[in-house]
Amino acid sequence: MNSGADRIFVDLEILGKVKRQGHLNTLISRHVIADIYSLRAVVPPGRLMVRVNPLNRNSEIEINEVISAGADILMLPMYQTANEVKHFCKLVASRARICLLTETVGAMISLNECVQMPGVDEIHIGLNDLHLELGYNFMFEPLADGFVDRMAQVLRQSGIPFGIGGLARIGEGLIPAELLLSEHVRLGSTAAILSRTFHREHRTVEEINAEMQFGLEITKLRSELTRLCHATSDKLESNRIAIANRIRRIAEA
Repeated sequence: MNSGADRIFVDLEILGKVKRQGHLNTLISRHVIADIYSLRAVVPPGRLMVRVNPLNRNSEIEINEVISAGADILMLPMYQTANEVKHFCKLVASRARICLLTETVGAMISLNECVQMPGVDEIHIGLNDLHLELGYNFMFEPLADGFVDRMAQVLRQSGIPFGIGGLARIGEGLIPAELLLSEHVRLGSTAAILSRTFHREHRTVEEINAEMQFGLEITKLRSELTRLCHATSDKLESNRIAIANRIRRIAEA
């Protein structure tokens, strides 16, 4: 883990994803359980996260296989209700940490109940599927329109650590990482997923190393985060307004 990243993410989610996102220019992973075994040999304990499929009739089998392969953290996508979360926690049975991917309107509505569920360790707010269900044109509109603020308030009050969306490199992306990091600080988020824009969709370590200095780009993100952690509340609010205006301009274009 000398890359600077805190976790390595294996993405097994495929059920329903092509139907939801197949018309968009989004990344649909083709990871398999064998990838967990391969990574387990080199990833330090506690740092291997796996997104499983939404709850389905085969969930118990998949969860058992993923845990047996060595996953430290299981991420549940596309849940809607606290009952689904309760069932998922029962299947995991404290054998791994649980991260809920809050990315549906139902998940937003049930968030107060879900954060009180025994077994839930952390939350990640997903913006891609959430913006689709809300009928928005641009992924970051839920951030501009206050949905993320309301969820973050619930999560801060609960004391459960949470993250938000993804990040590109400093100075890149429709909403550059330095602007999004300001929102992470303002809202109390402590995590983000490195987006496909960050690594240019390269598929091998050799391709990544030929195009970028991965560790250096992580250092840039961390340095900017540290700087923003010392910003005044007035500065963070000014950034919030600027980001919201930028998001709306992009959405309306």
